[in-house]
Amino acid sequence: MNSLSFTGRLTRDAETRYLQNGTAVLSFSVANNTGYGDKQKTNYFDCALFGKRAEGKLAEYMKKGQEVGVVGELSLNTYQKKDGTQGASLQVRVNDVDLIGSKGSQNEPQQQSAPPMPDDFESTDIPF
Repeated sequence: MNSLSFTGRLTRDAETRYLQNGTAVLSFSVANNTGYGDKQKTNYFDCALFGKRAEGKLAEYMKKGQEVGVVGELSLNTYQKKDGTQGASLQVRVNDVDLIGSKGSQNEPQQQSAPPMPDDFESTDIPF
């Protein structure tokens, strides 16, 4: 079984194209951070969603910076670069994609306010 599940941010706007047989393909790239501190690294995944789900309005919401959750099948594509060296890219044939939050949510502080305390509240009212 080949299954990969990850979250990350879109590195570019999603694009819809069509194969010669008329099948729609939604292409997008996702950056996924792993580790923390000086050991943090970023993996980049080229993703493709095929069929009817690729034809809908999903592309309108998949803009650069949007956080997404992706489930699909992973494959490694090797190729020869122009300079003659060997290159590789991680490709995901997407089975499911979920939009997480909003594009700007990482920059907007979340303000949560505690409910007001009643005037007659005393710390001895806490049962623990």
